[in-house]
Amino acid sequence: MNKQPMGDLITQLRKAKGMTQKELADKMNVTDKAVSKWERNLSCPDINSLPTLAEILGVSVEELLNTTKQEEKANDKIDKIIDLILKVIPLAMGVAVIVTSVMKEIDLYSGLTMLGTGLACIGMRQLKEQ
Repeated sequence: MNKQPMGDLITQLRKAKGMTQKELADKMNVTDKAVSKWERNLSCPDINSLPTLAEILGVSVEELLNTTKQEEKANDKIDKIIDLILKVIPLAMGVAVIVTSVMKEIDLYSGLTMLGTGLACIGMRQLKEQ
């Protein structure tokens, strides 16, 4: 199964079994509000109840535990944004140097600063990939 938050996995498996939150809650001896919290990733099932939950949903405990945290997904988004920034800045600096030099509106210090900024971003991106 793809890595996903545990709540999303519980929802998916419960629906695949054709169960309501109430039916799952009754089988687990918890409230339907507890199941709702699990499925909204506001809380997790008690560790002692995982074997029962896994059996009801027809998966192994390992499959239930092999999920991602929402923070990891947020970190993935942040990493993608940083990668995009580190790709775009060198391009923007290069274009700025070319445009301003064609317009004869750039001095040596400004041009070197912009090119240096672009090269620094390329270097950071290379370091990040290693």
